[in-house]
Amino acid sequence: MTYHQLTQEERYLITRCKTAGYSQRQIALMLGRAASTISRELRRNATTHDGGYRAEKAQSYAVARRRRCRRGPRFDEAIHRLVEAGLKQRWSPDQIVGFYRAQGMLMPSIETIYRRLREDKRHRGTLHRFTRILAKMGRKKYRSRPARGVLLGKPHITERPAEAEAREAIGHWEGDTVMGHTTKHCLLTLVERSTGYAVIKALPARNMTDTRRAVQRAIASKRDVFKTVTFDNGTEFHDYERIQDATGVRCYFATPYHSWERGSNENLNGLIRQYLPKRMCLKDITQKDCDRIAKALNTRPRKRYGYKTPEQMLFGP
Repeated sequence: MTYHQLTQEERYLITRCKTAGYSQRQIALMLGRAASTISRELRRNATTHDGGYRAEKAQSYAVARRRRCRRGPRFDEAIHRLVEAGLKQRWSPDQIVGFYRAQGMLMPSIETIYRRLREDKRHRGTLHRFTRILAKMGRKKYRSRPARGVLLGKPHITERPAEAEAREAIGHWEGDTVMGHTTKHCLLTLVERSTGYAVIKALPARNMTDTRRAVQRAIASKRDVFKTVTFDNGTEFHDYERIQDATGVRCYFATPYHSWERGSNENLNGLIRQYLPKRMCLKDITQKDCDRIAKALNTRPRKRYGYKTPEQMLFGP
């Protein structure tokens, strides 16, 4: 079986389980990993003198080790020229690697070629222009085990009340975060499923504490119209139990990589991009800016509501 390194989401789960008192073997079973993997992770990435473990630090240690690693073959210029020649013939990296490996030649991996293409693009090169698509690193691999947003006992969307699925009653919301140029500064977006009414909150950082506080502020401002919230699977929503305890609003989570289960929220995020384009830095976006954008969206006529606005649908004429 091929070994895959622990992801940041898995490290968050390890932290949470250790805090809850689970044994290393129990954690390994939940992650589908060998107990030795968990033991080695805790031994190598302990962040305090007493063996304490924090996911953020552990992830930074692991990334630093990978960057220092110099294992693997080095490829001479002749190999790189073969790769470039294949690209200029508009062969995909997969075709190039497969063709020459079938002839017994040692070739770099497909990911390595894509990495060189991205580097070439950053340095204003032209090689990337010969590719049909410059694939994303870390793209979800089909038939792999989902690891994003893994959290023990997290309520699944299928447990949500039937009226929420059918959009029959007001009070069922969907939530997500919208990121800018960096992952630090972002927005919390909430939309009511049956009316399309939007709430937008500025987040100083994309973490559990700031996200929980923003969700609680949003609920407090319109408590009478909140019954449930269905979140994306980001780890910033893992403090949902404290949200439930503080507000009484039930929280649920969509299936990982099934964005269509939160279609209203995905549509809202697309509308927000009209005001805040992708790769725009959100550092200087204030709560006043967020309220202005939400007001514009909530007073925009919608065809599916007979050209009434979300504000009219939620609060009446």
